[in-house]
Amino acid sequence: MPSALPSSLYLITDRKICRSPLEDAVHRALDGGVKAVQLREKDLAARELFHLAEKLRALTTRYQARLLINDRIDVARAAGADGVQLGKTSLPVATARLLLGPEALIGFSAHSPEELATAARDGADFATFSPIFSTPSKSAFGPPQGLPALAAACRDSPLPVFALGGITQEQTTPIREAGAAGIAVIRAVLGAGDPGAAAHRFCQAWASI
Repeated sequence: MPSALPSSLYLITDRKICRSPLEDAVHRALDGGVKAVQLREKDLAARELFHLAEKLRALTTRYQARLLINDRIDVARAAGADGVQLGKTSLPVATARLLLGPEALIGFSAHSPEELATAARDGADFATFSPIFSTPSKSAFGPPQGLPALAAACRDSPLPVFALGGITQEQTTPIREAGAAGIAVIRAVLGAGDPGAAAHRFCQAWASI
């Protein structure tokens, strides 16, 4: 069985909202306590994505943090990442498992209880559930689901569920009380003036509950 994705903060990348180069912003976030990073730069060609993945693999290894690649199983294997984050238009979870092996971490991006159930049935290791609150990055997936839906998802799913979508540090307590295994963030850390300080505040808030 693969090692579990660390609880607390799961950082998802978007270089377009960073105030500094992505590698620098991720470095600061890792220094602030992030223990898992998803490389999610969907518009990059395979070669560019691979070179960026190599850089983030070196950083995450230094901090003993996990690195997952969004969707691209080939890039994950080539860069020596810990696994992949898949969605409903990706290769099936079972196929990813065959290609990556039993030790790989496979996450699934779910937007409904039905998708969570499918991810669990197909052998995913964890799932993100979104959008919890309003956020530009998840507007295509419908209106915010809110804390009651998150609590129901965490109660009914056998998978560890990471809450995603418009989450601020102040919402850490109700999210953990809803049963989430952790918080997945993009803008709240990478869009901050100091990604390291922002990550540290989230990690401290989670640890203090």
